[in-house]
Amino acid sequence: MVTGRVARITDFGAFIQFENGEVGLVHISQIAHSYVRNVSDYLQEGQTIEVKVLGRDEKGRLDLSIKELQDAPEEMPRPRMIGRQSPEFENKLRSFLRDAKERGPGEKGGKKRKK
Repeated sequence: MVTGRVARITDFGAFIQFENGEVGLVHISQIAHSYVRNVSDYLQEGQTIEVKVLGRDEKGRLDLSIKELQDAPEEMPRPRMIGRQSPEFENKLRSFLRDAKERGPGEKGGKKRKK
């Protein structure tokens, strides 16, 4: 764990400057366990924060994380389920798929053609 100051906020994360002058990036995906839409909802320039150093990228830049220092939520939020479609829609869809299967590949039109 290292303490640094938020030097700059961007759409994709925040640059953190350390006392020795070195700067690293906390990517937006490493700010919180929940979805982060706007970095400035979580961090402000000049703020002092604690980060974990994940490593260095191929160019020698520091990769940092805030969420790695936090306990993960016990249960991750589940995606909302999409309700069932109306029976009328389901029937139309089944009918469409059945007709498409009867037509076969490459045939066009709503009805099967007779030769």
